[in-house]
Amino acid sequence: MKPVKVLCIGGSDSSGGAGIQADLKAINACGCYGMSIITAITAQNTRGVQDIYPVSPKFVAQQLESVLSDIDADAVKTGMLLTAGVVQVVVKKIKEYNIGRVVVDPVMIAKGGCSLMQDKAREALVKKLLPLAFVVTPNIPEAEGLTRSKIKSVDEMKKAAALIYSLGAKNVVIKGGHLPGAKQSGAIDILYDGKKYYEFFAPWIDSYDTHGTGCTYASALAAEIARGVKVVAAAEKAKKLVTDAIKNSLKIGAGHGPVNIWGKCLNK
Repeated sequence: MKPVKVLCIGGSDSSGGAGIQADLKAINACGCYGMSIITAITAQNTRGVQDIYPVSPKFVAQQLESVLSDIDADAVKTGMLLTAGVVQVVVKKIKEYNIGRVVVDPVMIAKGGCSLMQDKAREALVKKLLPLAFVVTPNIPEAEGLTRSKIKSVDEMKKAAALIYSLGAKNVVIKGGHLPGAKQSGAIDILYDGKKYYEFFAPWIDSYDTHGTGCTYASALAAEIARGVKVVAAAEKAKKLVTDAIKNSLKIGAGHGPVNIWGKCLNK
């Protein structure tokens, strides 16, 4: 039986908690085969990002050509796209290889506050990549950046989802972990498919160790979609998976430790 293949495009996290490293863990946990395109190399740990070394658009294009011309992909998940040039080559290859299952995680700011996307890259993502997205998965700050609006309630999450949908994405998931009051009410995600809103709820987990939640969620979602699961069911499963990963997060380093996609097995 042929494996289901998911291609991850994003930055490398030297601490192993987020970025491509988190992507590949999540995809493997979902039973799929993960491949990686590196767009930037970061020097980072649990306390934050100390430095970023961008990979040239030309070399990103070469990586994409190498993988897609030989192996192809059942789905693509994008993460950190630092420069407009990188966004443009990603868009070109998605079109060239006619990839329809594209999950865009619009990574803009690291947990420690470091910017992971230049302004021109954001503009290129909105104008060129979002129209190709089957699903886009911003958290609250990212959704605010995409819509130029403030989000302080579930109703405002829904309005933002509709605005992002109007930019061309076929489905929009806004993750609600940053919503004011979430610690009391729980973490609510909103999915909008252009016709209907769906809500996914999980009780709040009081954990400081949440490094890699966004990457893990988007990659699990991409893996389920690659397997042919409908978007609502895929979003529900990804929500459960990342909730369990937060429950079993790892206390390592002096800052935000990583979520643990493998559950308790690393803690035995």
